[in-house]
Amino acid sequence: MSKPVLFLRIASVLAFIHAVLHTIGGVFSSPDPGPGTVAVEAMKANRFLLMGIVRSYWEFYRGMGLAVTIFLTAEAVVFWQLSALAKTDAKRLRPVLAAFAVAYFAMAVNSQVYFFLAPVIVETTIAVFLVLAIVTAKAVAAPSVAGD
Repeated sequence: MSKPVLFLRIASVLAFIHAVLHTIGGVFSSPDPGPGTVAVEAMKANRFLLMGIVRSYWEFYRGMGLAVTIFLTAEAVVFWQLSALAKTDAKRLRPVLAAFAVAYFAMAVNSQVYFFLAPVIVETTIAVFLVLAIVTAKAVAAPSVAGD
């Protein structure tokens, strides 16, 4: 197995683990008694009309949390699919991998500012594996034609 393939598969597995832990620990966890519970109850209790629909901040919070889960899961699948493409021409994947690497580094900064250390570590690690896939990607030699 080539290095870019391995690095992309590791990034894929990490993105999937990130999705699962985000869902369990973030989207469907319950706050500890105290200020967290008070905040959640306030988010649930205050409903308002927005664009013709009555929603609460809790529904926005839960919906955005699930959206992150969906995208993390999709990225895990995409990284695995890209690893299959990397078997034949990893170098052509560099721009796509670079976009994801930059996004994961940005997510890590966002997580540092607004959340906590665990997602920072996972997102930075995923970004590093994507960068490693970029650095180790090589062009596939063109098949030689008889008589060249």
